[in-house]
Parts: sequence; C-alpha cells; structure tokens
Amino acid sequence: MSETPEDLRQKLCLALDVDDLVAANRLARDLKPYFGVVKIGLELFTAVGPDAIGSMIDQGYRVFIDLKLHDIPNTVERAARVLGSLGAGYLTMHAHGGAPMLRAGVTGLHEGAANAGLPEPVAVAVTVLTSDSDAPEHIIPKRVRVAAEGGCQAIVCAVGDLADVRTLTPRMIKVVPGIRPAGAPADDQVRVGTPQEALDEGADLLVIGRPITRAADPVQAASDLVASVG
Repeated sequence: MSETPEDLRQKLCLALDVDDLVAANRLARDLKPYFGVVKIGLELFTAVGPDAIGSMIDQGYRVFIDLKLHDIPNTVERAARVLGSLGAGYLTMHAHGGAPMLRAGVTGLHEGAANAGLPEPVAVAVTVLTSDSDAPEHIIPKRVRVAAEGGCQAIVCAVGDLADVRTLTPRMIKVVPGIRPAGAPADDQVRVGTPQEALDEGADLLVIGRPITRAADPVQAASDLVASVG
C-alpha cells in the first residue's frame, strides 16, 4: 500500500538526475511509494537515451522528459513527435523559442502519442530557470503569454512566480522545480521554496531531486518530505 495519499503522490515528481540506468531504476523502485512521476533530464537521457523512458513506464510511472527543446520549429516538431511516440507524459520546451516553435512542438508531441495509441501528453513551457536570479521582471509574464499562444498545457516556474502565473493563466498546469525541504541547502538553485509553500501557492507538480536522491537515506528523506506537507 502506498505510504502517500494518491492525490499527493501524483503531484510529486522525482528528478532522476543520474547518469546510470541501474541507479535510476533502483531509485525509482525504492521511492515509488512517494512519487507518481519521474523526470528524465539531460544527464540520464544523454547517458542511456530512450531506454530510460521505457524502464520508467514499465515501473508504472508517468514520465516527465525534461530536455527543454529549443530550436527551429521543424526540428522541435520532429523531436517532439519521436518523444511522444516513446511515451512521454510531459515534455519541456523553452518558451524563449517563441510561440511558433512551441506550436510546432505541441503538434509533434500530440501526433507522436496519438500515432502510437498512447494517452495525450502534456506540453510544458519553461519560463526562467530557477538558477537564474537576473531575469528582468517582465520576462515571466512575457513567456507565460508565449506559452499560452503556443498551445502549451503547462508551465515551469519558480515558487515565487506562482502568484503571477496563476493570475495570467489560471487553468495552465503549474510545474515547480527548485523544491527544497525546510533547512535543506539550495545547491545551485537561487529561487527555491518548500513543498508546502509551493502547494499553498497553487503548484500542481513539484519536481524534487537532490534533497532526495543524494540523501544518505533517500527513502527516509522522501518519507520526511511527505510528512512535512500538511
């Protein structure tokens, strides 16, 4: 039986930022009682490629592919189509690429999934990285509007941006990285927040990596994190 309420579990995404599929599979197996989604980013995808996606789907996870696609529209559309056909539940593209690029990616992603007979995935626009402390104030609203114009269903933003994003696009799924339990080091993240702060501000999906995966006891760290959410 899951140790986490299922509605909360589906809001927690485990960032598998490792370069080894055996290690990724072990973390995913051990932490499945706490997380319903796993994130495959540049490190793991570069190391093992699409095999990582299939392995996580086989474990019963929804897969969040975080490659932040940013290229000409044709290239993004074709790459997104492939990833959709492989079972991406979520796919990130960078909103800086503009609405035409995002629209092409959304088209490719949905067509790839449909052609493979898979459920409709979620196209996610990245606004500003949580390691970026220098972005001007107008950038977030601008990129949120671009994401909406591009047809994305979700947006990545920091905890501190949630109030503005919620006002601009109340129906868009809000994905929040930079999640740190109270007292945990920020590492290279600048704009961080606790799980409770993110949920209180309306986050729909929390992306959590190093505070869990690099803990001395990842299972205990995950259990403590879930217990911290009221």
